[in-house]
Amino acid sequence: MQSSQGIAMVTGAYGAIGKAIARQMALKGYTTILIGRDEAKLKQASGEIIHTTGNKNISFEVVDLSSKSSIRSLTERWKSSLQVLINNAATTPRNRTETPEGIELQFATNVLGYFWMISFFSGFMEIAQDPRIVNVASYWAGGLDLTDPEFKNRRYNNDQAYRQSKQADRMLTVAFAERLRPQGITVNSCHPGDVNSKLSNNLGFGGHESPDMGAATPVWLATDQSISGVSGKYFEQSAEVFCSFSKDKAGIEALFRLCENY
Repeated sequence: MQSSQGIAMVTGAYGAIGKAIARQMALKGYTTILIGRDEAKLKQASGEIIHTTGNKNISFEVVDLSSKSSIRSLTERWKSSLQVLINNAATTPRNRTETPEGIELQFATNVLGYFWMISFFSGFMEIAQDPRIVNVASYWAGGLDLTDPEFKNRRYNNDQAYRQSKQADRMLTVAFAERLRPQGITVNSCHPGDVNSKLSNNLGFGGHESPDMGAATPVWLATDQSISGVSGKYFEQSAEVFCSFSKDKAGIEALFRLCENY
């Protein structure tokens, strides 16, 4: 199979949902780049995807998505245009953990990782046809505290930290949709599905949907012609859902400025 659809990048691409997203993008003919920090898992996942899809245009890049410098070094190596960016990487450590830069790990990975990937890669998307950014968020969202995003003053709770990170992802989707509209880049967010994964297990949940069911909405947002040009929206099960967070214009701008300052 020759890739004809353009280039798609998937972060967190060896987790249950991420690997299913990457496989489905490969099946649709995209040159698919898997992004994550564990080289052995990336190598295994990309090999599996080549084997199951017949698409040989699969590669990977080792990137720590909680690190601005690691993401920046990827952009310095990057030489192509990019049609699709699917931000999917997330972590839910049970105890409060900091990155080497001293940032709480969930906020760094789940929020700033999305922010930095969009900030650094949107410039490569301007020349692509129908460029799209998909932020994998969650319906499990809320409780964002902009005065204490890293749980320095509150007692850390991984469920609370996860919920606030997914609220932030939905709000940043709106902020970037407005900023990137002039370049023709659409930005949408979604709840993927309730999949039994390491992430959901860390939060104390299981999941009743298969990884492929979980990947369906992100892939639909990335590829379906029916939503070409739609931007700044939140989706569940391939349908737009009202998002109260998207109406908080002051909060969205405050969050964007907060992320810019990291």
